Amino acid sequence: MLLGLARGSGPDSLAGMRADAPPYLRPLLGVPRATTEAACADLGLEPWHDPHNTDERYLRVRVRRTILPLLERELGPGVADALARTADQLREDAAALDALAEEWVEEIAEHSEAGIALPVAALESNPPALRHRVIRLAVEGEFGVTPTRAQTVAVARLVSDWHGQGGVDLPGVTVERREGLLRFSAAPGGGTAAASALEADSPPHDSGGTPSDDPR
Repeated sequence: MLLGLARGSGPDSLAGMRADAPPYLRPLLGVPRATTEAACADLGLEPWHDPHNTDERYLRVRVRRTILPLLERELGPGVADALARTADQLREDAAALDALAEEWVEEIAEHSEAGIALPVAALESNPPALRHRVIRLAVEGEFGVTPTRAQTVAVARLVSDWHGQGGVDLPGVTVERREGLLRFSAAPGGGTAAASALEADSPPHDSGGTPSDDPR
């Protein structure tokens, strides 16, 4: 959550790591390390310690071993639990908005061989949080591309700040406002773009987490 806050990457990132994010399941994510170590000791088991979780070349490790203890000292005990509760609430809110956006985009989207179109009036009548999600879902579902926050906002300006400007270019996708519709089509010569690559989690500039970064 702290890494997402530092990157300014929105509520989905602030929601933190999920315990059930198929294909990865982390049933012990909410169990403190001391509890799992004590359980292993009681059962006569020797736990395996992932060396990446103590390698301070990784940003997530420095946050866990340096920043969180500092916050606990300066703000009082319970900071980690408070952050976890906040992440849970954000995850619930994000899931609700995503579900609304998925239903809405199915209702209003117009599909064609050229791509997909969304009615401007429908987008304009809803709050930005929902509008941005619908735009992102339309691009992801049709072209396999996940637009950044800046790209999504640029497309949304064709709805909320329209003054006859030209279209917006996304990776492999062109977005134009014509005849009351936002029209999304594959960029000439680009075909459908592949999904954006995830940042590699390699020292010393890791993005803060990997599927195997389970803080148990």
